Amino acid sequence: MTVVELTPESPRTMGEWIRERARRYGDKHALDVAGVRRTYREVDDCSDRMAAGLASLELGVGSHVCTMMKNSVDSIDVWFALCKIGAVEIPVNIANRGASLHYLIDQSDARAIVVDEEYLDRIAVVADDLPHLQDVVVLREGRGVDAELPARLATHDLACLYLDGDPPRPKIDRYDANVIMYTSGTTGPAKGVVLSHEANLDLARHTVALMGYTETDVLYTAFPLFHINARYTSVVAALECGGSLVMDQRFSVSRFWEICREKGVTAFNFQGALLLMLAKQPPRPDDADNPVRVAFGAPVPPEIYQEFTERFGVRFAEVYGMTEVANTVENRLDTFTVGPAGRESTRFEVRIVDAEDQFVPAGVAGEIVVRPKKPGIMITEYYKMPEATVRAFRNLWFHTGDRGRFDEDGYLYFLDRMKDAIRRRGENISSWEVERTVSAFPSVLEAAAYGVPSDLSEEEVMIAVVPRPGHDVDIEALLEHCVDNLAHFAVPRYVRFMQTLPKTPSQRVEKYRLRMDGVTEDTWDREDHGFVVRR
Repeated sequence: MTVVELTPESPRTMGEWIRERARRYGDKHALDVAGVRRTYREVDDCSDRMAAGLASLELGVGSHVCTMMKNSVDSIDVWFALCKIGAVEIPVNIANRGASLHYLIDQSDARAIVVDEEYLDRIAVVADDLPHLQDVVVLREGRGVDAELPARLATHDLACLYLDGDPPRPKIDRYDANVIMYTSGTTGPAKGVVLSHEANLDLARHTVALMGYTETDVLYTAFPLFHINARYTSVVAALECGGSLVMDQRFSVSRFWEICREKGVTAFNFQGALLLMLAKQPPRPDDADNPVRVAFGAPVPPEIYQEFTERFGVRFAEVYGMTEVANTVENRLDTFTVGPAGRESTRFEVRIVDAEDQFVPAGVAGEIVVRPKKPGIMITEYYKMPEATVRAFRNLWFHTGDRGRFDEDGYLYFLDRMKDAIRRRGENISSWEVERTVSAFPSVLEAAAYGVPSDLSEEEVMIAVVPRPGHDVDIEALLEHCVDNLAHFAVPRYVRFMQTLPKTPSQRVEKYRLRMDGVTEDTWDREDHGFVVRR
């Protein structure tokens, strides 16, 4: 693995880093986002002008600003501009709506939100109950959306905020908050992960070193910019190595290799079922005739590894981590071992502990805990959740909530999630949030949400529902309620009605029994009934 050498002159905040990249690479091609191209100099100039515009709204150091945008050069302009003025960005998953959207904007204390026009009506639905919100900045897309916002909110067109003149250059420390990224809220409300400039730049630089990226590399991603993967291991990594990035708004399995050939892509990121979907494509005689040399992400399914590498000529680096502590374990290009997630990285110490936080020996399963080998490279805190922060950092180790074991050679095997999460097509879904939404439906007494196996790997969302006595539950009306209040990927596929839920003496639902039952004969499948979840 290449070692990144930092000097005292190396930029340590995102704004400084953007300007340094532009000075170094100037008119070299940097970005191709949804077909719009930018040079390094243009990336810097456009974000400078946007920084001036956002500052004109009296946004600055410490201001909290939500962004709800698709992948676009505009969204990168806003992201980089917020970095330059020292604001704290809160990227919002564009699938959110209703109660879940309200919670993210409200809990984060967002003073402003920058939103694509097509999501403006969702903001209008929740805006009355957002006392901190003052400004709504809209990227107009010619959709003619006419959403009625409260009169107290100032509305601005994003295009009008590209202002000329000297952008602000406030004093920002590398350990200052740069972004708050919300977790899925697996056992309760979603938690806001506060990450510093130092943490985000360190992750990108470490990814470049791990992958051996150089100025000749062209990285590809279609993952969204509200995820840490696309931000710091794709966009920032591509600019850190002096290469370029190709970014799409959606991933096309059938056109992926054609895009790689057309754009000269040399590396891509993967997660969830992406590799399996590529592996299931019909073989072609020119499969190996592509410019891609390496791929970064997780997981690499052992059953397809050999065939995939031989068929497409791609080498893998696999990592284990999460938003709070990214890239803690690495399965490196030069020593890749099929099966485990990898060995301890150069950034973190990793251990396995039992229920009493005692270290366990190799071969024994327990919770995965980590701590950094240098300051500032992981979560600072959960925003406004001091108890959750202390609980996660108890006994001076960050507790991941995941189960794993080490073998005698120091390889970590990820076993399962101790948290009550559902993993569907690369997204972590909060069963707590699904249950809260379903239980709010008038004719539902209580509900339990859990994952059942999917034929695309990972899981599908299933709910067990207990109707209120004397009431019938209209399944499609219930799912419409879910569509209005959940991200599209969290809307249950399977619905099972029960008279009671299996519970412990302390009245906790025994979800393991529900998972063991799986999809029963009396389960209602929305795909069989043609129910379409709108996005």
